[in-house]
Amino acid sequence: MTTAPDPSAAPAGRPGRVRRRRSTTESLGSIVISFEVVIVFLAALVVFGLGRLPAALALGGGGALLLLMIVTVPLLRYPVGVWLGWIAQAVFFAAGFLVSEIFFVAAIFIGIWTYCMVMGGRLDRARRAAEAAEPDPSSL
Repeated sequence: MTTAPDPSAAPAGRPGRVRRRRSTTESLGSIVISFEVVIVFLAALVVFGLGRLPAALALGGGGALLLLMIVTVPLLRYPVGVWLGWIAQAVFFAAGFLVSEIFFVAAIFIGIWTYCMVMGGRLDRARRAAEAAEPDPSSL
């Protein structure tokens, strides 16, 4: 009978290094932003292709939003990262004034982001409470 590997054990190939435990909010947020990056890239190409803005502004603005989202992912472990995620959602939603279909797509991502932030926070609080209630194994 095999047992599951110990999650606190060092990953293979990196002896002595213990991997940081990510919060649920951080994990869910990074998943949402990662998927949204692809959609924002395509939306920037649509804005450019329809000629709603000059090429430099359409692609530069899209690139700036992509950069904001990419920078946000590693910062999700801190409250500033969550706020940057909200700002990215708002900017993407505002792009709907250029192409109205973006309103619909951005609203879907805002809904997913909101759900992940609310439920992730609840799960993180429950996990911290459960960990606080457990006795310290080293004191036994």
